[in-house]
Amino acid sequence: MTRTEASPPDPREELPTHLPALRAFAISLTRDATQADDLVQDTIVKAWSNFDKFTPGSNLRAWLFTILRNTFFSAKRKTRREVPDPDGIHTAGLYEKPAHDGRLALADFRTAFDKLTPEQREVLILVGASGFSYEEAAEMTGVAVGTVKSRANRARQKLCDLLGLKDGEGMFSGVDGVTSAVLSRSGIQAA
Repeated sequence: MTRTEASPPDPREELPTHLPALRAFAISLTRDATQADDLVQDTIVKAWSNFDKFTPGSNLRAWLFTILRNTFFSAKRKTRREVPDPDGIHTAGLYEKPAHDGRLALADFRTAFDKLTPEQREVLILVGASGFSYEEAAEMTGVAVGTVKSRANRARQKLCDLLGLKDGEGMFSGVDGVTSAVLSRSGIQAA
């Protein structure tokens, strides 16, 4: 297809004439020639892939400058949350404990918890997990305070026996708050 006198020029042909102005604008934003060249390259790639959105006959330079500016500020927003770590010191300190240990311990706890009598489970949930006092639990269950204390103590001791724990021994890490609360009042430390 040949271009007629009335049709506007193809913006792809006009693009190279705007490169020096784009580079100067990019340098003024980045204050670094290498980053500016990368920014101009990103701008050209975005413009080239979005020429279908450009209105022929409108101001190509303004459109390119807008793309460059938006690309620059988008990159700034992304890098704002990054931590400079050229020596790798910060990265070396980052680690995450595997979650499978906690899941396995929690599965063992649930199995052991299911082996308790319904009365023992109830009192551990009320006193340990829900944080009610022995008196409040006794009132809710309709039994004496001493009975609640006895059930809670026997339930905690049975859990320790089923899980193979000794007094003061902590084996739970990565467990949920309810499990930690149940065990915390028994002298078992949930880590």
